Amino acid sequence: MTSVDAFFELYQRPGFLLRRAHRISVAIFERECAAIGLTPAQYGALYVLHHAPGIDQSTLARAMGLDRVTILRVARGLESRGLVVRQAQAPSRRLSLTLTTEGENLFLQARPLARRALQRLTSPLEPAEQDTLMRLLNKMCDALEADARAEVAPPQAPQLPSQSSPGPSR
Repeated sequence: MTSVDAFFELYQRPGFLLRRAHRISVAIFERECAAIGLTPAQYGALYVLHHAPGIDQSTLARAMGLDRVTILRVARGLESRGLVVRQAQAPSRRLSLTLTTEGENLFLQARPLARRALQRLTSPLEPAEQDTLMRLLNKMCDALEADARAEVAPPQAPQLPSQSSPGPSR
């Protein structure tokens, strides 16, 4: 029988602990949101689209730090549930994403559940420790952002053409 001590080096690696904490975070979130069938990635997409309606899928992917394939799956899943409308933007062919009324309502319903999941996740820590954890995680992510597989960039809402702007030159 192998002792737990033999695995100490593995279990104390930051990557192992971060991945384990992430899996615990996902499990807690999914448990809180089980009644509404929402995953953390879906909630993140609803959150971003609530605050930046009409952005395209690439912008949504960057806002969430996800690759394009993953965000495509998330967007299609939300669309199939009637929570998001994807529309082609002229002239670019990019797809803009907008919450439907059902999507907006589900997001508003999910917000307190997401807060409760966060409270549960951080409940073993004292408030000062929670602040320290967040500060250190942000510091690590900021310093190592260039090493990430997918860039994180907060979106800006798309600019609608103004009526006073000149049309295309002919």
